[in-house]
Amino acid sequence: MQYENTIRNILKNEYRKTVQNADVTALYNAVAKAALYRVQNDWDQCRLKQSKKRRACYLSAEFLIGRLIYSNLLHLGLLDETAEYLAGAGRDIREFEQIEDAALGNGGLGRLAACFLDAAAQQGKPLTGYGIRYKYGLFRQAIENGAQQEFPDDWQRFGDPFAVRRPELRYQIPFKDGVIYAVAYDLPVIPYGNAGCINTLRLFEAESDHPFDFALFNAGKYAAAVRGGENAARLHYCLYPNDAHKAGRLLRLRQEYFFTSAAIQDMLRAFEQHIGADLVKFCDYFAVQLNDTHPVLAILELIYRLTQRGMDFETAAHIAKKTFRYTNHTVLPEALEQWDAGLFKSALPHLYKIADRLNKQMVQSLFDMGIDKDRINRMQILRDGRVHMANLAVYMSEKVNGVARLHTEILKERVLADWNATDPHRIVNCTNGVTQRRWLRLCNPGLSALITEKIGDGWITDFRKFEALAPYAADSDFQNRFIACRQQNKQALCDWLRRQYGIELSADAAICVQAKRLHEYKRQLLGALGALYLYFGVKDGSITLPCPVTTLFAAKAAPGYIAAKEIIRLIHHVANIIEQDAQVSRQLRVVFVPNYNVSAAEKLIPAADLSEQLSTAGFEASGTGNMKFMLNGTPTLGTYDGANIEIVQAAGEENNYIFGMRADEVQAASGHYEPKKIYQTDERIKRAVDPLQQEFSELFAELLQQDRYFVLADLNGYVQKKLQALEDYANHPAAYAEKCIQNMAAAGRFSADRTILEYCADIWQI
Repeated sequence: MQYENTIRNILKNEYRKTVQNADVTALYNAVAKAALYRVQNDWDQCRLKQSKKRRACYLSAEFLIGRLIYSNLLHLGLLDETAEYLAGAGRDIREFEQIEDAALGNGGLGRLAACFLDAAAQQGKPLTGYGIRYKYGLFRQAIENGAQQEFPDDWQRFGDPFAVRRPELRYQIPFKDGVIYAVAYDLPVIPYGNAGCINTLRLFEAESDHPFDFALFNAGKYAAAVRGGENAARLHYCLYPNDAHKAGRLLRLRQEYFFTSAAIQDMLRAFEQHIGADLVKFCDYFAVQLNDTHPVLAILELIYRLTQRGMDFETAAHIAKKTFRYTNHTVLPEALEQWDAGLFKSALPHLYKIADRLNKQMVQSLFDMGIDKDRINRMQILRDGRVHMANLAVYMSEKVNGVARLHTEILKERVLADWNATDPHRIVNCTNGVTQRRWLRLCNPGLSALITEKIGDGWITDFRKFEALAPYAADSDFQNRFIACRQQNKQALCDWLRRQYGIELSADAAICVQAKRLHEYKRQLLGALGALYLYFGVKDGSITLPCPVTTLFAAKAAPGYIAAKEIIRLIHHVANIIEQDAQVSRQLRVVFVPNYNVSAAEKLIPAADLSEQLSTAGFEASGTGNMKFMLNGTPTLGTYDGANIEIVQAAGEENNYIFGMRADEVQAASGHYEPKKIYQTDERIKRAVDPLQQEFSELFAELLQQDRYFVLADLNGYVQKKLQALEDYANHPAAYAEKCIQNMAAAGRFSADRTILEYCADIWQI
């Protein structure tokens, strides 16, 4: 009752509204603030309790936290109570779906960061997230004539009621052209069921000391009068400015320095306030995880700040090396961040000096170890006029981890082979995980209720208990109820697509989903060509589909990534070809779902009959979407890549649909692969590719001349496995449901709870 009174009082005092007549934004803010009041004291107590203990800090350019209202209410045990209270006032809690996500990330890397925060809070482990409070997040995607259009994603226009501004946590960030201030905004990370501890996600906004110049304003120089504030705000306006031009690269570098400097200053403030002045002990109290190369400037900044406090360089470097850990998320050498040395030196001269000194220190130590000159050269931080951030991260981190077994082996054998040969114990594996609380309990309440009925609700906080589902896989009653849950989710997805985008789908079709960030190695192109392959086969009668099939794509392409944007245009082109054929479109559909984000994923994943994970073997570090589909009971149609490997090892390859080249085959074929020969000798592939010749000539040429990601090599295998999966789905529903349930029952090891405990034990020593 007190919670409901708080909602009413907030609406009355702040908005002059009642629950009945408040607009959705006012209602959302009132409910969120009332929920926040419930945790404020516990949050303060947790922060105080952690202040003198060893803790981990997670530095990430992305935190893809999604819409917080439902998950926070769920974790506080208020979701059902709020729904009932609003319903009694003639309102529907689903109205909050109009509130857009906090899109502070691009894809898996940012969503992983959010899952880790959730898991650490649930396990009672002190973990603080540090990042940027972007005003516009990534971008809002719209489709015009099949092409991606980007628009500002002003998620804050609805308010940000869970964020608490901390004006006392304000740090000077020195740039060559002046000082910018970083001001902290804290979000509580709330565990489920009043267990664990309430951790903090601390995001920084940029401010100027002189946001408004009154003298210039009075002189009629209105634009100049606000320039200071505008220059500061550019640092947090948008995630990943386009780096196709120098100004974009410089802004990105400044963004990375902005938040890493603020984070380091915040840690030093906390240490000096709660521990004392002996900064030699800093590494005993802080384990700092670098989520990819974007936050690696933190290494240089810590050394800089320690030396500014009077510490000698060698001691500061030693402390930094004991403080940092680095997660690698890619096997693509071009994705390992590098900076033009001239740009870096010009923008951050004080950090460049430290990088240069570390590089000389490293070269000398490697030389003293007897390492040959060629290997030393490849390992240098400063080389060929570039600053190599991955080399800096590996050299200055106590541990380096990959995010799936295959990925870690590739790091050891190829990407970071020189480092592994020098120190074979530094690179370790820690397979990713996802939070079952958002990705099953919240987004799939019907299936969650069925599972809880059978095995209890302990799985929500201990996912190892999920294995108790295995005996139900062959139970016909459980199979039928599982199928009914899936059908309800499919209908809910169809209803949402109709309301949101005017897309008409049938819930009776098999729904196959490929939803993830758009990159060539993830091979949305393979999915599009596979749809054309099926189209021509159905049209000439050589392929008979066992049931109607809808393939859904959802992805955003980086604004400067031309090839990726062309693939989006191609997907729409394929959809139009099929749609205009009245005969085939009754059996086959291709649909692109715009503006993919966390909330869209919460609709797509529970409704999918088949999870398409098509990355070229050896290229996907891990993937976490594959895990989310798995724990919702969806079999994987995919390659033997990333965490797909561990999924099929856990659930059985017989319960999934694996196709294509293996990583060693891809590696062996590189350099003498001839995609044009495949095109010329396989008529089915040729007719699937030919529609690209005119309007998509660059994609067509790349496929025939290089096909860097082996799309044509895997096309036949992909289509055949998809047809096998559809046959099982349509004609053997009980056996297919058994596969689904076996996948669910084996999903326990893919919880972020397990991952975070491994980090605590093996990497952070917490």
